[in-house]
Amino acid sequence: MDLDRFGKERIQYAMIVAQGAGSRLASVMLSRRAVARHNGLPLPRRPLHHQSTRHIQTATVTDIDIARLASQPLHPLTLADLCKHGHPPLSEQALLNSANFTLSLLPARLAHRIQSLRSLPYIVVANPNVSKIHSNYVHSLSTLLPYASRRIETLKDEVAFTAVMADLVQTHNNTISILARGFLEARKYITALDVTRFLDEHLRARIGTRLIAEQHIALHYSSQPHNSLHTSSTPQNSREVEESSYIGVIDTHLKPAHIIRNCEAMVGEICELKYGVRPTIRMVGETETAIAHIPMHLEYILTELLKNSFRATIEAGMEREAIEITIAPAPAADQQTRTGEEQSRQTGGISNHDQGSVDSASGNTKRSSVNIRALADSTPGVTIRIRDRGGGISPENLKNLWEYGFTTFNEDEINEKTSSSSSSSYSSGGGGMDAVMAVGGPVGGSSLAGLGYGLPLGRAYAEYFGGGIAVQSLWGWGTDVYLSLRGVGRV
Repeated sequence: MDLDRFGKERIQYAMIVAQGAGSRLASVMLSRRAVARHNGLPLPRRPLHHQSTRHIQTATVTDIDIARLASQPLHPLTLADLCKHGHPPLSEQALLNSANFTLSLLPARLAHRIQSLRSLPYIVVANPNVSKIHSNYVHSLSTLLPYASRRIETLKDEVAFTAVMADLVQTHNNTISILARGFLEARKYITALDVTRFLDEHLRARIGTRLIAEQHIALHYSSQPHNSLHTSSTPQNSREVEESSYIGVIDTHLKPAHIIRNCEAMVGEICELKYGVRPTIRMVGETETAIAHIPMHLEYILTELLKNSFRATIEAGMEREAIEITIAPAPAADQQTRTGEEQSRQTGGISNHDQGSVDSASGNTKRSSVNIRALADSTPGVTIRIRDRGGGISPENLKNLWEYGFTTFNEDEINEKTSSSSSSSYSSGGGGMDAVMAVGGPVGGSSLAGLGYGLPLGRAYAEYFGGGIAVQSLWGWGTDVYLSLRGVGRV
């Protein structure tokens, strides 16, 4: 079965990434091409208005700066927050508002991550890989400090700030793979429970940091005001932009069925390369269901879930049995019959834990916001059930399912993967794609494949905006996985 154009582009890019061809310019261009493809615009040919990331202004980050910013509470982020500046193309004022909204959130988030890293045992922080992540966060904070004491009030400043966001996204492309190597190497000095607690918080917080930056980058490229600063810029077709279902990186008319088919094609390619066969899927339910969500997040989650189902199905010798995927839109909730607490919990309320804002790893739980906001009553949701005949999950493995670093690989295989990954570099563009690539991406070439990061990270993506993943295993028969998602509501 041939891949569609989208699947081919993803695999081709993955192959380039796996060969170490990623660069800051490539990341910037990828972001621009993604926006252009979403909005039906001509593909960009030039870097970010010639604003080289090598010439980004920085400021010295002091311990006082970190302590001051880390003392600020982190509030839950909703999809509605990211859409509040309107549908692109944005006006000049709306674009400046987006830049200032982004600036108001990121410095504190970066400072919290620095504090959390510093709370780890010294011998763990001294590991070269963990130390590199700490340095990356300090660097990103140094690029934001020149803006932190003022507002962005001109388009020239907004263009420069967008270059800072592109640099931030690229700087943290490899966070997952580098941290995984670091904790593998330092596993003698920190317990598995502490690793899981730290990574669950840190990687959830990272999702929000990248998303905030990428949202502004996407809004920048899908808007027009800054084009007046560059007469040679390719003019955009306003009608094409307005007709797009995208608001930045959020697709307001996302059909999970389309994402499932794309992921099926990618995972099927992996299976054919590794096993020589590929299972099939049978999609039932309301396949035309659409919600407002982030495609890259859903792609990562579904890729991980399908990889597990496909592998189990093949290894159980049941590849002739189609994997059944049911798409069920969530019914409208009767909000008048619930208490405020019940509404927050049952309609997809977003907690600080879901978004990694509790700061428990650094012992700063008192600094977190307690203003948990439930999603709007009109927020549509969807549940996706993946049912396979792969034999199920053994009871001893089921209890460790959500533990970062839990794997069925043996010690020799882990050591081989750790040593091989130390000599290679992986990078990618989008937040979801970064996760796919870092945890055994579409070409199956990542050294982290099978090292126990896929499922817990997938659950983090699902829970970030009030969704979740539940697993029911019938040992000796098969597994049902339930993925629930909440959308953005009315935009």
